[in-house]
Amino acid sequence: MVVIRLSRGGAKARPFFNIVVADKRTRRDGRFIERIGFYNPIATASEESIRIAQDRLTYWRGVGAQASPTVERLIAQAAKKAAVAAA
Repeated sequence: MVVIRLSRGGAKARPFFNIVVADKRTRRDGRFIERIGFYNPIATASEESIRIAQDRLTYWRGVGAQASPTVERLIAQAAKKAAVAAA
């Protein structure tokens, strides 16, 4: 099964997460199929905190990839932020 999940990066006490498409059996920070975005939980106001390639997300969901609950929340957050920016 293919999943869309977070892969942790960054330094100690300075987390940074890549949003990746990976096989469910691989380790959290191990091999992945494709990186489709990132999430920076400690971004300042001038920095971008989340970015997701919507076209790739739509493709992977179309072929059956399941998103983790946290990634689902981040997708909703990114969509809400994009709607506010467009208005």
